[in-house]
Amino acid sequence: MTPGSTHAPQRWGLIAGNGRFPFLVLEAARSQGIEMAVIALREEASPDLEGLAKCLHWVSLGELSRTIDLLHQEGVTHAVMAGQVKHNKIFSAIRPDWRLAKLLFSLPRKNTDSLIGALARVLEGEGVTLVDSTTFLQPLVPQPGVLTRRAPDEREAADIAYGREIAQQIAALDLGQTVVVRDRACVAVEAMEGTDETIARAARLAGGGPLVVVKVAKPRQDMRFDVPVAGLETVEAMRRANVTALAVDAGRTLIFDLPKVVEAANAAGIAIEAFVPGVSPSSAGSEEPAGPATSSTKGVA
Repeated sequence: MTPGSTHAPQRWGLIAGNGRFPFLVLEAARSQGIEMAVIALREEASPDLEGLAKCLHWVSLGELSRTIDLLHQEGVTHAVMAGQVKHNKIFSAIRPDWRLAKLLFSLPRKNTDSLIGALARVLEGEGVTLVDSTTFLQPLVPQPGVLTRRAPDEREAADIAYGREIAQQIAALDLGQTVVVRDRACVAVEAMEGTDETIARAARLAGGGPLVVVKVAKPRQDMRFDVPVAGLETVEAMRRANVTALAVDAGRTLIFDLPKVVEAANAAGIAIEAFVPGVSPSSAGSEEPAGPATSSTKGVA
């Protein structure tokens, strides 16, 4: 379903967590003439959403029945889930209503993928299709290539190749999607704390030495939720931690403020490259390094 198609639904919904993601989706949808009904998670979403959304309802994390009722009330048939919900809150800090409690009890595995996948199925059963969270933000999803002024050097390329192999295995276990590497040794692995805190922890462990950050999608990444993201805060965290290169998965990573991220990385001397998902640089043969992927930033507001 493409937002601008003649068969587009009459009503779109946005289930909003924290961060800038919900704001970007709302603005991009509005630029295409679509006004979204927003269901904002009280424990996560920014109050500033009220100034942007024409229709907004607040719900708590555990209020699944009320969320469904509000989606029906607003006539929503297609919804986007955007914005982080902290993993530790999902399973420890919510008071589930009867419907969510029943769903949690039925989960074979108590992880984020299982929970949100089950939520998506519940919404489908209620006539609400949860769509790819990057549907409205394709210009912010980089294609394969070097995004910055410089490509990773020989040391960084070796760490990226090693890091991608490790990160893909970690992601397959649904433990995290980011690893921090130095001299082909894994310094830190992301768990529930998030990318920026993982980078800060790696800096403490590395004692100031140069680091490389590798972020990957899961092998069967569901683009409806938990999409790998990076932004200006990530670049600042890398700068403070003496990270000299960032590798991401092309086509599966959302980079907020992509042109500004590239500009900030260039100013900090950080190389950023997007790789074909699942293909490690060491197995890519002896091809020449890709040139700057300037096409990735075209059309970004």
